[in-house]
Amino acid sequence: MRAEGQRWPLRRTIGFFVLGLGSYAVIELGFLGVWSNELRWAFTTRIALLIFVVPAGVAAGAPLELFRRAGGERAEAVLERALASRLVRLGGNAMVATIVIAAVFCLFLTPVAGVLRTTPWVNEGLGLLVPIVGMGMVLPMSAFGTMRTSLFIAIEFLLAFFELLIDAIPGILLRLNDTVVDSVSTLGATPGWWPSPLHDQHLAGDFLWFIGEAADVPILVLLLIRWMRHDRSEAKAFDELDDDAHEQLMRAHLRGGGVG
Repeated sequence: MRAEGQRWPLRRTIGFFVLGLGSYAVIELGFLGVWSNELRWAFTTRIALLIFVVPAGVAAGAPLELFRRAGGERAEAVLERALASRLVRLGGNAMVATIVIAAVFCLFLTPVAGVLRTTPWVNEGLGLLVPIVGMGMVLPMSAFGTMRTSLFIAIEFLLAFFELLIDAIPGILLRLNDTVVDSVSTLGATPGWWPSPLHDQHLAGDFLWFIGEAADVPILVLLLIRWMRHDRSEAKAFDELDDDAHEQLMRAHLRGGGVG
């Protein structure tokens, strides 16, 4: 981009490295990553942050827009084809995001969570898989070419509000349940500050509930921004129509038909 006389905003670079890669390093190399195998609340908090915070931080750096601008017309064509693919369009909407995140959180209510947490290679693999899944949902939402109809975006916005309720349910159930749901006992000797298995589960529910609710706010903001961009794009396209096109559009609307 510099060779072509273009400039990339410094805030985008800072966002990518600090909010994106930086948050990933803090989560995986810090307390949550170290104690994820032993502590339920560290495991659930780590997974929730990896699927919410890390993709949002990476998206703050706008890597797809950087790829498009740095690669020229060829990169833009490749990106548009990728964003238009069925898989990307399916993953990059709030409908699928609601289902995927709810499914991930519901796993914490089953013995599967204990297996995932206490199997070292699986637990480590989740550190790579979960952020990729999250970015597969977040990056298409923030990309320049993923516009949909106003009705579709409105439905996404309503589903995102509905997700606020769905995300709270697993956390609440973990907090209120008086039985250890993952069926895993304490592993070996523990420090004096170590919580009991039940208290550990209650802490996991508290953090999961808080993160799930707080992380939905940026998604709502992102959907609102995309809705506003779509409205501006439609208004611009309408303003560029000549008088004959306006008249044809009006007649089609009065007839209840559509315009090709």
